[in-house]
Amino acid sequence: MKQSKIQKLIFCSLFTALTAAATLAIRIPSPVGGYINAGDALVLYSAWTLGLPYAMFAAGVGSCLADLFSGYALFAPCTFAVKALTALTAKLVFDFLNRKNGDRRFITILKRVTAGAAGELIMIGGYFAYTALILGVGAGAAAEIPGNAVQALFGVAAATALSQMRISERIMKY
Repeated sequence: MKQSKIQKLIFCSLFTALTAAATLAIRIPSPVGGYINAGDALVLYSAWTLGLPYAMFAAGVGSCLADLFSGYALFAPCTFAVKALTALTAKLVFDFLNRKNGDRRFITILKRVTAGAAGELIMIGGYFAYTALILGVGAGAAAEIPGNAVQALFGVAAATALSQMRISERIMKY
């Protein structure tokens, strides 16, 4: 079923709010600053569900709002860009991989894991670059990499599990 522009905007708004809520709901403080969160699961899931540019908006704005609400305004501009690029990368890689092979369930899971990992590498590298170059922390920025990697692993696993449940496809039919 083809969605109208209004339906796409409604789902974009929903995913924006869900991304912010997931980021704020589960926050594990990192010893070097920042926090590990569940927001990346929604960043990737929105990329595979909404399509572009809606997924980029939901990922960037939802994650940025979470930073603003939780006292990390210094990271909000970086978060907006990094999460939007994460969604973009995950969507483009998934679409590229989808051009090959059929829609067998196991192959689709591998495609989502691969696309999610590519997107999450953008997240890890983006935060490293922002912390090292813009904030001037230098080599200390490397201390954030393990926490971001844990967040990335959880995000890929949770987004892949959500996508296999096909919840959004059922909702979007109506």
